[in-house]
Amino acid sequence: MQECKIIERKTQAVLYIRGNSAAKDLPDFFHKAYGSIAQHAQQEGIQFSGAPYAAYYNMDMENLDVEAGFPVLLTETDKENIHTGEIPAGRYATTIHTGPYSQVEPSYNTLMQYMQENGVESTGIVYEFYLNDPDTTPPDQLQTQILFLLK
Repeated sequence: MQECKIIERKTQAVLYIRGNSAAKDLPDFFHKAYGSIAQHAQQEGIQFSGAPYAAYYNMDMENLDVEAGFPVLLTETDKENIHTGEIPAGRYATTIHTGPYSQVEPSYNTLMQYMQENGVESTGIVYEFYLNDPDTTPPDQLQTQILFLLK
């Protein structure tokens, strides 16, 4: 059975790109965003401090408001479409999805059921951290941490 839990997270500095994308176009959006951020970080000597993430600010599959980024050790000023920001401190409901991203929906459903059973409510912002590299990890072994920021 999939483990769900509530955790406390500290504020985390990030470099990110935010935009809109249809769900079907997310792979292209992420590829471009992560590539641009990695290039910028390398040029500026900024170190990543964690796995790449995505934040979803709505669930309109035809026009997702999505942020792609990396946690970083140092923040710096914005440059073009790459911004500094933070993932807020707070309580999060979380679980780990193992398997292809295309099969993540049941993990979301399990986590939402857990939240309902435990009387907690999401702010509507969902984060996903991609814990291993899809270029070197078999699809059935990919791990995605899902986090709902709680009210």
